Amino acid sequence: MTPEAAVSVIVPSLDEAQNLEEVLPEIPSQYELIIVEGARFHRTTELVRSLRPDARVIEQTRYGKGNAVACGFAAATGDIIVMFDADGSADPAEITRFVQAISDGAMFAKGTPSRGGGSDDITHLRNAGNVGLTLLTNLMFGVRYTDLCYGYNALNRDLLPLLDLPDTEPVGGAPQWGDGFEIETLINVRAALAGVPITEVPSHERSRIHGVSNLNAWRDGKRVLATLIRERRTAKERLIAVDPMHQADTPLSVRGQFPLS
Repeated sequence: MTPEAAVSVIVPSLDEAQNLEEVLPEIPSQYELIIVEGARFHRTTELVRSLRPDARVIEQTRYGKGNAVACGFAAATGDIIVMFDADGSADPAEITRFVQAISDGAMFAKGTPSRGGGSDDITHLRNAGNVGLTLLTNLMFGVRYTDLCYGYNALNRDLLPLLDLPDTEPVGGAPQWGDGFEIETLINVRAALAGVPITEVPSHERSRIHGVSNLNAWRDGKRVLATLIRERRTAKERLIAVDPMHQADTPLSVRGQFPLS
């Protein structure tokens, strides 16, 4: 992929107008900017139009961050798609790192505060949960991630069909698995199982500027754990269907490449 590849930045926003007022002016204007508005917060639409008339504002079809991300993916037209949080925790200056990683050949560029990055925002509880779930993921899937739940990532749009994320239809329908905060885990695991080149990109997580996060460490931690169990079971079932001689208790390994550059 050439350095001139078109880039889309998708920003899920659930009542984050106050933060977007400070964040949006920092996002380079050469990127396609898509704000995914949650739960009909039309104040967000009005604000975005005043700050970045070039941006597209779309409304997510159901509820939850995962659905917002999927809607953003569906709307993006760029060759490279960057997932960017609206709360001010993501540094817009780092977008070029993610874009470069994809341009250099990675299909998935996974942000991590753990490899020379850092975090101003993580609590002791969140950190402990993330460390434990990351170690469990590495054991279950044979990967070498240093972080599991960070939301600042980028991907080559050719990866999207392999991720098989929940359909954004029906509009207003019942929530589907993957519509919540488990979306990062779902993407991380399915990218690894797809066997594509993956690079971790050091990133510094800044503190939320205004408001309180919708993330709940206990509730969403359980959803992440359930996602790991589901994905492992599904991967095993597919493997056994292809190779009936495969033993269900044999360790699962993936073909993913992890240069971690």
